[in-house]
Amino acid sequence: MNDLTGKTAIVTGASSGIGRAVAIALAAAGARVMVAARNEQGLIETASLISQAGGTASICITDVTDEAQVQQLFDRTVAAFGGVDLLVNNAGVTTSQRIEDLTLAAWRQVLDVNLTGAFLCSREAFRVMKPRGGGRIINMGSVAALVPRPNSVPYTTTKHGLDGMTHALALDGREHGIAVSVLHPGVTESALAEKSGRKFAPGELMKASDVARVVLLMASLPPEVNLYESVIFPLSMPLLGRG
Repeated sequence: MNDLTGKTAIVTGASSGIGRAVAIALAAAGARVMVAARNEQGLIETASLISQAGGTASICITDVTDEAQVQQLFDRTVAAFGGVDLLVNNAGVTTSQRIEDLTLAAWRQVLDVNLTGAFLCSREAFRVMKPRGGGRIINMGSVAALVPRPNSVPYTTTKHGLDGMTHALALDGREHGIAVSVLHPGVTESALAEKSGRKFAPGELMKASDVARVVLLMASLPPEVNLYESVIFPLSMPLLGRG
């Protein structure tokens, strides 16, 4: 059912956490995966895990905020695999600061990676996918777009923005066979969770592989079907109800 044989995917932020788990899941389903991130060693480890399991992966060191590097990422993917069928915009950073302590540089860094990076990658994906008659883009959002945490103004703003970008891209892509969707995970084992400084009790964190399973479902749907929006979070996460 989740067969991606013959498909080519790009996964950004694939050097660890959710991005790594997504890349592994897509490759296990038969996709040829280009893994992209700034962390070369992390990318090598991800590609090695895929290769050891019998999958196909290539790496491209990429800063998604750099226009030329994003263009190179897509050029290399097309050269290596013949096209791009799936883009997973997963690269992201966060910061946890009170608004009065937040520097302009910190604000811009989060917006550049989380929003501008997704824009640059999506733009290149459209340029490649339109002539091919379609494709799929999955944006990694966050439950922060629904319910923010304290001291998370830049991150929350970008996830709201990514939600809006998904709406607009889905509309623009529809007539070209390009399905665009967004997945909003709750707290997940990842570098972002580690950097948050919070101490999580057992069961409070999802596994990255849990999120990857949903991405795989979205990616493997028939081309005429789009699972536009999905939310996944730990059962114990206080996202629902009133306290």
